[in-house]
Amino acid sequence: MESFLKRMQHLDIRSLVEPYAQQGLAALQAATPRDSGLTAESWRYEIETTGDHVVIRWLNSNLHDGFPVAVMLQYGYGTGTGGYVQGRDYINPALRPIFDKIADGVWKVVTTS
Repeated sequence: MESFLKRMQHLDIRSLVEPYAQQGLAALQAATPRDSGLTAESWRYEIETTGDHVVIRWLNSNLHDGFPVAVMLQYGYGTGTGGYVQGRDYINPALRPIFDKIADGVWKVVTTS
C-alpha cells in the first residue's frame, strides 16, 4: 500500500489530463453550431491543479452585448422584438465521451500503477 501511495504522490496529473482537455476542445469546436464560425473558434481550455485535484475548464470568449454566445446557443435567448430562439444542447453531448475517457484513463492509471 505504501508503495502504491508513493507512486500516486509523484504522478504528473497535468500530463495525464492534457490530452483529454485537447480532445474536449476539438469536440466543442466541431459541435458548436456555425454561422460565422467565430463561436466555434473561440473555445479554449485551462487546467488548474491545486493540492489533490485537477480541474479542466473549457471556456468560450465570444460575447454578444457582454453575454457568452456559446451559452445563448446552448440555452436559448430572447430577441429584441419579444421573440425567443430555442437553445440546442450541443455542449453536453460533445463532452460526454470525453468525460467517459477521463474516467477510464484515470481508472487505468490507478489500477496499473
